[in-house]
Amino acid sequence: MARGELRIHLGAAPGVGKTYTMLEEAHRRAERGADVVIALVETHGRKHTAAMVGDLEVVPRREMTYRGAAFTEMDLDAVLARRPEIAVVDELAHTNVPGSRNTKRWQDVQELLDAGISVLTTVNVQHLESLNDVVARITGADQRETVPDAVVRAAEQVELVDMTPEALRRRMAHGNIYRPEKIDAALGNYFRTGNLTALRELALLWLADKVEDQLGKYRADNAIDATWETRERVVVALTGGPEGDTLIRRAARIAARTRGSDLLAVHVTRNDGLAGADPARLARQRLLVESLGGTYHQVTGADIPQALLDFARGVNATQIVLGASRRGRFAQILSAGVGVTTIARSGTIDVHLVTHEGANRGRRRGPLPAALSRSRRIAGFGTALLGLPLLVLLLRAGPALSLTNDILLFLVAVVMVALIGGLWPALLAAVGGSLALNWFFTPPYGRFTIAEGQNLLALAIFVLVAIAVSWVVDTAARKTRQAAQASADAQTLATVAGSVLRGERPLIALLDRLRETFALDSVTLLEDGAVVAGVGQPRCERPADADIEVKADDNVLVLIKGRTLQASDRRIVEAFAAQAAVALKQERLAGEAATARPLAAADKLRTALLAAVSHDLRTPLASAKASVAGLRSRDVQFDEDDREELLATADESLDRLGRLVANLLDMSRLQAGALGVTPADVGAEEVVPRALDDLGPAGRTVTVHVPDDLPMLHTDPGLLERVLVNLVGNALRYSPPGRPPVITGSSHGDTVELRVIDHGPGIPADRWDDVFLPFQRLGDRDNHTGVGLGLALSRGLTEAMGGTLTPEETPGGGLTMIVSLPTRSS
Repeated sequence: MARGELRIHLGAAPGVGKTYTMLEEAHRRAERGADVVIALVETHGRKHTAAMVGDLEVVPRREMTYRGAAFTEMDLDAVLARRPEIAVVDELAHTNVPGSRNTKRWQDVQELLDAGISVLTTVNVQHLESLNDVVARITGADQRETVPDAVVRAAEQVELVDMTPEALRRRMAHGNIYRPEKIDAALGNYFRTGNLTALRELALLWLADKVEDQLGKYRADNAIDATWETRERVVVALTGGPEGDTLIRRAARIAARTRGSDLLAVHVTRNDGLAGADPARLARQRLLVESLGGTYHQVTGADIPQALLDFARGVNATQIVLGASRRGRFAQILSAGVGVTTIARSGTIDVHLVTHEGANRGRRRGPLPAALSRSRRIAGFGTALLGLPLLVLLLRAGPALSLTNDILLFLVAVVMVALIGGLWPALLAAVGGSLALNWFFTPPYGRFTIAEGQNLLALAIFVLVAIAVSWVVDTAARKTRQAAQASADAQTLATVAGSVLRGERPLIALLDRLRETFALDSVTLLEDGAVVAGVGQPRCERPADADIEVKADDNVLVLIKGRTLQASDRRIVEAFAAQAAVALKQERLAGEAATARPLAAADKLRTALLAAVSHDLRTPLASAKASVAGLRSRDVQFDEDDREELLATADESLDRLGRLVANLLDMSRLQAGALGVTPADVGAEEVVPRALDDLGPAGRTVTVHVPDDLPMLHTDPGLLERVLVNLVGNALRYSPPGRPPVITGSSHGDTVELRVIDHGPGIPADRWDDVFLPFQRLGDRDNHTGVGLGLALSRGLTEAMGGTLTPEETPGGGLTMIVSLPTRSS
C-alpha cells in the first residue's frame, strides 16, 4: 500500500488564513474528482472559515469526558474506516485529550498516512519544536503544544500562508480572529507589529531551509554537480598558515554583502596521514570563523585543488576565497600551484585570490627531519667503507664474471647500504662502487678510463639506479617517521579532547593532561599577565619564570616549566594552548549562564505571576465589587433573598481573594527563605477537621479515615492545615459526582502518612513533577480559577516542616497525594 502524501499550510501567527486556504485546497481537489472528507476543522467561531466547509463531507467527532467536562476529538477509527482519498485535519500540533489513542494529533496523522490516506493540515511556526523557545523569547508566551520539525520537513508539500503584520492587525481589529473582548489584549501583546514581523521572518527562513533541503535532494537524485546560484555560499580555503585570518575576514565581508548568505571554511588534509598544517593556528581560525557566523569543515584528499572544488560543489558554493601563493616565483614557474589550478578547474564558481603579507615570499621550511637515527647512519657509512673493499676482494679472488654481473653485485651492495644507513651512505656507496668498477673491472684495468661505450652506459645506469634506490629508501623512511609522529600527535590530541569533554572543569583537565603527557613540572595559564589557572609545582607567575612560553590567544599565555621541548612537540603544545584559551572562554560563558539562570527563572516567575494574577486577582475582586455596588445602588430595590445572595457572593469572592493573596505571600516567603515554621506536638485527628471546616460545605462531603491512636506529629499545625486545605480543595475540584475524596492516616516507623485520595481522571506519571511547578495548571481546559500555586505551595510548606509530598496513582483511577511528616519521637 502506497503511503499517503502530507501537505502542510504553514503560518506565522493565528489568523493568517491557514484553515481557510486549506479548505480552498480541499474544494479544488474535490472538484477534480478526489474523495475528500473533513476529519477535523477548528473554525474558532470565524464565520468565513465556517462557510468554507460548504458541502464537503464531515466525519463526526468523537466525544470524550475528561475531569468532568465533555470534549470532542477527531475520530481516528471512523476516518480509517471511511478510507477517503484525502482527509482534512486542522491544527497538527494539537494535544489530544488524555485517554485518546495517541498523545498528539500529528501521531494520528501519521496513522492516516500509513494507511494510504493523504492529509491536508495546518501548523503555526510557533509550534515547531526547534523554534518554540525562540518564539517564547520574542512574544513572552510559552507554547506547550509542539510538533517535531522532522514531521513537517517530511511533508511532500509545505505552503506558506503569508500576511503582512499590518493586514493581520487590521483583520484582528475588525473582529475576524478573536472575540471583541480579547482584541485589545491581543493587539497589545502577542499581535504587536514587532512580534508579527519577527514571526513572519522565522516562518520564511524555516521554509527557505525546507526548500533548500528539497533542492539538495533533487540535485543529488539527478546527479547535478553544476552550481545553482540560489543562495550565496562563500567557501574560504585554509592552509593553517598565518594568512588564514585575513582570508576569513575577507570572505566574511563578501558573504555579508548578500543577506542570507553562508560562510564556510574548509581545510584540506593530505590523505597520506602526514601533518602539514599548524593545529594551533587552525584551532584559532576555526573560532574566528564561528564567531563570524560561519562553519568549519575538514576534508581529506590527495589532489588539494580537486578536493577543495569537490567540497565547494557539494555545498553548492558560489564563490571560493583563496590566499595568493606563498611560494617563490621560481617555484611557481615549475608548478602552477593550488590557486591557479583551482581557477582553471572551477567552472561556474567564482574564485577570489586574496593577497597577503606572505604572498610570493617563499615558504619558510625548517630543516627536514632525519629519516633514520644517528646510529643507523653511522652503520651505513661503516658498511659502505668496509663492504665495498670486501666485495672487490671477493670478486678478484673468485672466478671471473662478466661486467654485468659485477655491476649487479655492486648494486645489491648499494641497496643494502641504503637500507641500513639511508641516503648519504648509499650515495657514498654508489660513487665508491662506480669508481671500483671502473678501476678493477672495466678495461683498461687499473685506470679511470673506459674503452668501450657499452661499459660506459652500464656504469651510468648503475649510478642512476643506485641513486634512485637510495632516494626512494630514504624518502620512505622519512615518510614513515613523519606518519608515526603524526599518528602519535593525533592520538595525543584525541586523548586530550576526550579527557576535556568528560571533565567538569575542562580548563584544569586540559592543563593537567598537558603536564602528564610531556612530564612537565607545572603548566600555568595567564590572562593579561594575571594567573588564571595552573597545575603542578612550582607554578610560574610571569613569563620569565617559564622554560617555554606559548601564546594561546591575543591576551592569553601558557607557561611551561620542567624541560625544553622538541620542535615537533611544541606544535602539539601550541594546539593544547589554543584549546586552553577556548576552554577558558567556555568556563566564563558557563559561569555567566549559571549566574543568569536564576535571574531568568525569576523573570519567568514574575511573568507567569503577572499573567496569572492579572486574571485571578481581578475576577474575585470584580465579583465582590459588583455585589457591593449593587447593594449600594438606590436605583434597584432588592428583596431579602437577593441581598443575601449578593452578600454571599461578596463574602465568597473576598474569601477567594484572601486565600489567593495568602498563597502568593507564602510562596514569596518560601522562595526568599523567610517563611516562619513553629513546630509543635499535634494530632492528625485534630488538624484534619479544621482543614475541612475551612472548605465550607464542600469539606463536609469528604470521607475521613484517620485513626485516633496515630502518633503525635511534630509539625506546624497552621501550615499543615494550609497544606490539607489546598490538597483537599484540588481533589474536590476533580472528583466525579458521587465519589468524594477520602483522607486516610497511617503510621510508618518515625513518620505519619496522610493520604488525600481522589477518583478523578488522574495525571500521567510522567507529568507528576509538572504539577508542583508554580503557575502550572494541567488540564486547565475546564479550570480557569486559581493561579496554579496550590500544589507548589503545598510541597514547599511540607518540605519546610521537614516532610515530603509525593503523588501516587489511585487504584481504579485517580490521584493520591501523600503527606509524610515526622512524629514527636523522631
